Amino acid sequence: MPNPTQKCDAQLLFAANVRRLRKEKELTQEKLAEAAGLHPNYISSVERGERNISIGNIERIAKALGVTMAELVAEPAHNPAGSAT
Repeated sequence: MPNPTQKCDAQLLFAANVRRLRKEKELTQEKLAEAAGLHPNYISSVERGERNISIGNIERIAKALGVTMAELVAEPAHNPAGSAT
């Protein structure tokens, strides 16, 4: 049986997407937390993949980032070097 505190792939993917999107939008963790109505420490732990986040908080973070909930759990698209975007 897996360790309940062990980070799963979905948590790590979500964490990486939140961090990437937050940085792309040039938001601090504090600004994202404020926009989502969450505590900055919560956002920090989400970005480290330490939270088994609720669907409600996924929605709040998605709205604060201006993205869909699906974008927060999507595998990143990889552009080969030299390809046009």
